[in-house]
Amino acid sequence: MLYFIPTPIGNLNDISFHSLEILQKCKLFLCEDTRVCKSLIHLLNEKFNLEIKPDKYIALHTHNEKDFLAKIDEIFFEQDIAYLSDAGMPGISDPGQFLIEYAIKNNIDYEVLAGSNAALLALVSSAFCKKEFIFMGFLANKNPQRQKDIENLMLNPYPSIVYEAPTRILNLVEEISKIDPLREIFIIKEATKKFETKFRAGVLEILKKIKTMDLRGEWCVVVNAKEKQFHQNILCEQDIYELDLPLKTKAKLLSKINAKSPKENYQKLLLS
Repeated sequence: MLYFIPTPIGNLNDISFHSLEILQKCKLFLCEDTRVCKSLIHLLNEKFNLEIKPDKYIALHTHNEKDFLAKIDEIFFEQDIAYLSDAGMPGISDPGQFLIEYAIKNNIDYEVLAGSNAALLALVSSAFCKKEFIFMGFLANKNPQRQKDIENLMLNPYPSIVYEAPTRILNLVEEISKIDPLREIFIIKEATKKFETKFRAGVLEILKKIKTMDLRGEWCVVVNAKEKQFHQNILCEQDIYELDLPLKTKAKLLSKINAKSPKENYQKLLLS
């Protein structure tokens, strides 16, 4: 059996009894990073007085998974195998999804265990979600794709969850404030860890707070839905004219509807 085991995102006590049982049972560990995995197993053994002793750790991540799986024999999966990403749920902004697809296509028995997930923790903590939400994971880290990702984020009709690196969190909040300075957001840093920090407020207030903070650590951001919700597939030009967005952003959106260049739409917006 192939087991996908969620690992704690900060607090070791978040590991489930089921996960600990499976970890003791498996003798082969596939890991996003063998060093992180070995360190985690050492801490779990020490904290819970266990003897998790796999015979082998094998690195399996987004850079080598295709080559690895192309070379192994099907008999490889006739043993009990645990797959662990560095933190959280495998396959959610972490490696694992490709391996699950492989298991499905090759009729390999697998089980995904329940466990820690930073996105859902942040969403519930924000109290923004009434029913639907959108998970966007990590946005692109370079322009122009990053700017497009942020613009799309701000147009989402439901609360949207984003993971962000400490080197880009300030930029993200600044860009959100430029597009909609009245938008309410929720941010959480180092979730479940000793120095967990979280805020829910208007984006300008959040921006002021994080400018004075040590930004090192893992961040999750929940952006509240736009008050005036709409479906993009029935969006008309007048809807875009009424949006509280920079003229350049409006011009780009209009060009997707009326087939005119962003420059032509921008000139028209200046005259309106």
